[in-house]
Amino acid sequence: MDTFFYDYFDKIKSHLDLVNQSELENFANIIIETQNNKNKVIVVGNGGSSAISSHISIDLTNAAKIRAVSFNDPAVITCFSNDFGYENWVKKALQYYADRGDLLILISSSGQSKNMIVGADYAKNIGINVATLSGFSPNNPLREKGDVNLWVGSTEYNIVEMVHNIWLLSVVDYIIDLNDRRGK
Repeated sequence: MDTFFYDYFDKIKSHLDLVNQSELENFANIIIETQNNKNKVIVVGNGGSSAISSHISIDLTNAAKIRAVSFNDPAVITCFSNDFGYENWVKKALQYYADRGDLLILISSSGQSKNMIVGADYAKNIGINVATLSGFSPNNPLREKGDVNLWVGSTEYNIVEMVHNIWLLSVVDYIIDLNDRRGK
């Protein structure tokens, strides 16, 4: 019997287990604080991480009742990339749509995505909190940009993306559970 799937799921589980749970709780509290301050959560990623950002933003909005958006409209991405360069499209979108006190969640498997790094720098400069999710090298440049930096120690895109997705969904479910316990 081939053990590929057993080994694959075990690899994901081992990375899931390495998360610092207090970091996840801190991340959830930053999201809640953003909502309490009447601000919004903005979630951005490239490729598979872009799909994750869509999933998380709608779950935050619909299930956790937290105002959240993702920058995944192809017209926004291609317009700003064409006019200002791909490395600047996140920054440009933030200039148009973000407000001081918002929370920007940036998802990049490698932590090397220039558009995410430029976006993080811009956000910090204008008073937007930043949370990052990355993988690959522990010294990737995105990992040092956030108020919260969740990192997966793998160089396999699908492993990193699956762990990011599960961590993010666990934060959404944690917020829902907190709201249920508080009668909200």
